Amino acid sequence: MLHEITEATRGLLDLLDERQRAVAVRAVSDDDLRRRWAYTPGPRPGVVLGELRRDQRKAVHRLLSCVLSPHAYAQATAVMALEDVLDDREGGHRDRHQGDYWTVLFGLPGSDEPWGWRVEGHHLSVSVVVADGRVSATPFFLGANPARVTYRGRTVTQPLRLEEELPRELLDRMGRTARGLAVVADSPPPDLRTGNAPRIGDIEPQGVTPAQLDRPSRGLLLGLVRYYLDRLHGDLADEEFQEIDLDRLHFAWEGSTSRGAGHYYRIQGPELLIEYDNTANDANHAHSVWRRRSGDFGDDLLAAHRAAVRHE
Repeated sequence: MLHEITEATRGLLDLLDERQRAVAVRAVSDDDLRRRWAYTPGPRPGVVLGELRRDQRKAVHRLLSCVLSPHAYAQATAVMALEDVLDDREGGHRDRHQGDYWTVLFGLPGSDEPWGWRVEGHHLSVSVVVADGRVSATPFFLGANPARVTYRGRTVTQPLRLEEELPRELLDRMGRTARGLAVVADSPPPDLRTGNAPRIGDIEPQGVTPAQLDRPSRGLLLGLVRYYLDRLHGDLADEEFQEIDLDRLHFAWEGSTSRGAGHYYRIQGPELLIEYDNTANDANHAHSVWRRRSGDFGDDLLAAHRAAVRHE
C-alpha cells in the first residue's frame, strides 16, 4: 500500500510544471499549514483541480483512490459532484463547481524524510502523512449538501447514507434502557463540536458504553466504528482498528431520533473521535469526520520521527 501511495504522489509531481510545483509543494515542517484545514467553501493552498489538465486531474484522483477504499472514493467523488447540484439550486450565485478542490503536497517522497499531501475543498478533506513507513490519514472529513436528493419522496442519491442508517440501526437495537443512556440531549448542536479546530480539545465522554449494551448492540457499535475506519484501504484500516481501545468507547446521540429531523452523534474513545451532524437546511446537510487525538495530521508519526533523528 505504501508503494502505491508513493508512486501515485510521484506520478502527480511528474506531471506538474515548474510553476505548478512551486504552488503545490510546501514543507512538511510547516506545522501551521499542515494543521490548517477546513470543510467550508473557498480557496486553499496548492493547485486547484479545475485548472489542471485532464491527466493531472486524473493523477489527483489517483492520490485519493490509492488511500481511500472503493466505497469511500465513490463517496468522495459524489461529494465533489454535488457542488454543481448545489450551485444549480442556488442559481449560480456563489459560483460553485466540482473543480473547486485543491491539492497541496508536504515535502517530497523518495527520501527518509516524512512527506504527505492534502486534497480539500467544500465538504471534503483528506490529509495524508507518511513517515518511517507508516501512514496517517486523519482528519478525514466527508459532507454532503444536499445530503439527500429525492424523487417523489424516494432517495435518488445520498452519499452518506450508511453514516446515518448504521447508528439508527444501533439505536433501534439497543433497547429502551440503553437508548436512554445514549440520547444525551433533545437538541443537536448546529455543527460538529470540534469544527475544523487543529486539535480535538477536551470533550467529555457521554452516552452509552459497550459494557452497557447487549452483545448484538456491541457488534453494531463496533461495526459502525469499523465502517468509518474502512474509509481507508484494508491494510490501513486494519492498523487503525487495532489501535482502538474498544472497551472505552462512548456512543452519544443528540436531537430527535425521528427521520427527517436534525440530529448529531459522536463516538469517542481515548484516541478516537467520530462525529456526524445533520441539522442545517431542514436536516438535509450532513457533516461527518473521523479524527485521532494524538495522530491528526500525522503529528504522532512526525513526533516519533523527529525524536529518533535527534537521538541518532
